[in-house]
Amino acid sequence: MAVPISYNIRNLVVRKTTTLMTALGIGLTVAVLLSVLALVQGLRTAFAASGDPLNILVMRDGSTAELNSAFTREMYQNTKFKPGIARDSKGEPMVSLEMVQVINLPRVDAPDGMNVTIRGVLPVGIEMRKELKLAAGRWFETGKREVVVGKSIAERFPDAKLGGKLKFARGEWDVVGVMDGGRSAVNSEIWADLNQASSDYNRPDTLSSALVRATDEASAQALLNSFEADQKLRVKALNEKAYFESQTQSAAPLQFLGVFISIVMAVGSCFAAMNTMYAAVARRAKEVGTLRVLGFSKSSILTSFFFESLLLSLVGGALGCLLVLPLNGLTTGIGNFVTFSEISFDFAITPAIMAIGMAFALLLGAVGGLFPASSAARKEILAALREA
Repeated sequence: MAVPISYNIRNLVVRKTTTLMTALGIGLTVAVLLSVLALVQGLRTAFAASGDPLNILVMRDGSTAELNSAFTREMYQNTKFKPGIARDSKGEPMVSLEMVQVINLPRVDAPDGMNVTIRGVLPVGIEMRKELKLAAGRWFETGKREVVVGKSIAERFPDAKLGGKLKFARGEWDVVGVMDGGRSAVNSEIWADLNQASSDYNRPDTLSSALVRATDEASAQALLNSFEADQKLRVKALNEKAYFESQTQSAAPLQFLGVFISIVMAVGSCFAAMNTMYAAVARRAKEVGTLRVLGFSKSSILTSFFFESLLLSLVGGALGCLLVLPLNGLTTGIGNFVTFSEISFDFAITPAIMAIGMAFALLLGAVGGLFPASSAARKEILAALREA
């Protein structure tokens, strides 16, 4: 005969102070884990949303990122006329020569500044980013010191707001527009006219990369194979989407640290749950004896106390989810170890992450409740009834 669930619920309610304190400890542990997972998920989402499967990023052979690639205008000219490249309304090949540079911009919470990516692009480079739209202002004009900033940059850096001025390279640049790339990494970049930017940085011929648009998916794969096989051009070609997804390694150290902290806290939470359940067993010795007299078996007692521990952990898990929910959609930034600049993204508390949190809480409850439940089940009837 099974012990009624109402018995376990009543015991948790009666011991509400102890229940809440233990649940809070489990909840804080779950909240730490979920906040780290939400950070990693937000960063992955930002990179996963970046790039187009029809766009191919071409860099110099041996380069690991655009920042350390030296792509010349001669290489650009040899790239433009590969078979399978899409053409714009004017019949020109859709190939954008680009330059990537890192600058330091002051921020309210970082007076010494943070590294931000400057990207010099051709007009066709804007056209090739199908997800990109102008949120405010206008696009920069060629030949002028004008920039368009990602919306995350505009929100986080005071000098980068629409109408502001940024100082880098050889002079001041006017912020004439704010661009919105959805949830992509474009929101963390500043764009300028390629020729003006390369001139200011004294890089007229040696740029960073070329972005090539294929006509379709079959052509994209054929182009990748063509670039890899071209021994004269000697370039490294990657699908743009794959390139950005590879940068999620930036989150690996934080994920390791967060999981490590969560494990340390989990050990403490397990002991807290175990202590709570042992105390409950000690206080309810006569109840255990009475239950045995009424005909409940040892296995029923064990199951009841173990289930009570799981209920306690579920309360803690739900509390942890509630604690971390305000982070959902919150914008933050992290240093990108590939580009050495900051990437902005939003915390993402997804249903899958919350499910992981609840499962983690149940694990804590199971570990913390197993031994006290076994202790309750092993009590002999007469010994239990004699205990005060």
